[in-house]
Amino acid sequence: MRLIPVTDAIYDYIADHSTQVDEVHRDLVERARMRIGRDKGALLTLLTQLTNTRQAIEIGTFTGYATLCIARGLPAGGRVLTCDVSQEWTAVAERVWAHENVTAKIDLRLGTAIETLRALPPEPHHDLAFIGADKPGYLDYYEELLPRIRPGGAILINNVLLAGAVVTDPDDENARTMREFNAHVCADKRVDAVMLSVGDGITLARKRPVDSAD
Repeated sequence: MRLIPVTDAIYDYIADHSTQVDEVHRDLVERARMRIGRDKGALLTLLTQLTNTRQAIEIGTFTGYATLCIARGLPAGGRVLTCDVSQEWTAVAERVWAHENVTAKIDLRLGTAIETLRALPPEPHHDLAFIGADKPGYLDYYEELLPRIRPGGAILINNVLLAGAVVTDPDDENARTMREFNAHVCADKRVDAVMLSVGDGITLARKRPVDSAD
């Protein structure tokens, strides 16, 4: 069965039938111009809970909505390390986190994400990662993150459909880069991956146990 087109009405129906945010949270989302839809936000929180995540990493904070959704799924003592280069947008994020009482669960690192990742211990210490920053950097982020994710943990990759350009625009440079990245993940024997048509597309890649990654 083929997927039906997701109209605004269908999107609202999907979001309205997912775990709801309160009205104050909804207002913060709208005023801060968040780029993660309500449906994807609910998915992030649920996946954080399903994977029993205690240590998470996010590449690309922007105004902090995805960070908030991950933090809401963490248990007491859990932490999400989030990387961004913008003091302006992360200042918005910090106000959101403080309002939602999750600041203690969030470690914001300002600076180039790839340098932040390379400075982390190489051991598989993290349970979950979310990539949503600059698209040309996706492959480098993925390759730095995967060794740091425990077997059975997951990497979530945002915007993998680029509003359909990966299929409809063969000459677009960003679309070409994303197609190459998507093909890389699909062929990667270290993970089991599925691409979901949620929002602008999200890939869920679960790291295989060592004895099955061959």
